[in-house]
Amino acid sequence: MITLLITDDHPVVRDGLRGIFTAEHGFEVLGEAAHGAEAIELAERLRPDVVLMDLRMPGVDGVAAITELARRGNPARVLVLTTYDTDSDVLPAIEAGATGYLLKDSPREDLFRGVRAAARGESVLSPAVASRMMAQMRAPAREPLSGRELEVLGLIARGSTNKEAAVKLFISEATVKTHLLHVYAKLGVKDRAAAVAVAYERGLLTPRRG
Repeated sequence: MITLLITDDHPVVRDGLRGIFTAEHGFEVLGEAAHGAEAIELAERLRPDVVLMDLRMPGVDGVAAITELARRGNPARVLVLTTYDTDSDVLPAIEAGATGYLLKDSPREDLFRGVRAAARGESVLSPAVASRMMAQMRAPAREPLSGRELEVLGLIARGSTNKEAAVKLFISEATVKTHLLHVYAKLGVKDRAAAVAVAYERGLLTPRRG
């Protein structure tokens, strides 16, 4: 018997999943959580074999909950079940410690197989997510940022305009813009905010203290 904790902020989704697993031999639903904080509390108390985890929830989201469960050494396997399959959703969840990643439009039998595999500690990926990750692995590695590009991006992250960055670095505003275009291309983003966010995420920039 595989025990489950269902985590999703939509009551209809939780009810549907409970019904699906209750009707299938070999599964027992121990509880339901409406957000990440509740999932952490229930996973600690109920000790399920598998936590079905939605990602985008109010308050503590799925990735934060997965991270915290891993930090606490909770033995439950976390199987993400979501509607989102973008890199910005998939990779943080896997890096946080999720055993698998399925989409909510997965056939019922795939969901059952995925939970059984997750309970055994096996990695589970929906075909769409697996294809995306394979494509990313095959893509040529992007160039690292140069020292000057990091300087420009660091000033932008601290709120400088292009003109202000140019003055501080003793270069022209046009040169700043050129450096930023190179940064966007290397980080795979389209604007300043995204560039700064990705740079912090990858550890290229260090948040200022105080």
